Amino acid sequence: MTGTTRIPPAEITGVKGMLIKRFAKKSLGGQVPSSIGVYWHHQKVLMDMAAVGGKVKKWDECDEQLKSFAHMAVASRVGCTWCLDFNYFEAHNNDLDMVKAREIPRWRESEVFSPVEREVLAYAEAMTEVEPTVTDEMVASLREALGDAAVIELTAVIAFANFTTRANVALGIESDGFAAACGLRPMAEREGPRAAVGSGA
Repeated sequence: MTGTTRIPPAEITGVKGMLIKRFAKKSLGGQVPSSIGVYWHHQKVLMDMAAVGGKVKKWDECDEQLKSFAHMAVASRVGCTWCLDFNYFEAHNNDLDMVKAREIPRWRESEVFSPVEREVLAYAEAMTEVEPTVTDEMVASLREALGDAAVIELTAVIAFANFTTRANVALGIESDGFAAACGLRPMAEREGPRAAVGSGA
């Protein structure tokens, strides 16, 4: 982690805290995320956000790789280094395409993504703009490629990604270095000024 959170992490205490730390260390290579300490100040928010996240992971109408890449695109666009690093780490744990995962921050310049993946990434960015720039054409094309249920699920995943990434950025929660800890190559960096959101081409 390169910065200091805007609200200092609280000490994670009590039986609930012990269980959370044990679970985090088991699933995250022995590390307790700094974000847990920050959110520990309001444990209901922490637990409810975790509960929603758990439900999101159980949705199964849309391809897991597309959803993962969409979440990473949101994190990159918003500037949430914690979410970008964590989802890159999770992509590795879930045996997703790591060449593509690494390229998410510069997906527009990269040549590794399929046309559908590029449409998904463009859709994720369009939903993430302060005034969403989603078009009828974007949704129609994704409906044709993925089906209605998958598009609804993808849309909800992107909305959830906006919810979590923007909260982390506001609180100053930055990368905990999960990906580096397991030896993954650094993620690619966005090249030049941000391109205007719109077509995935």
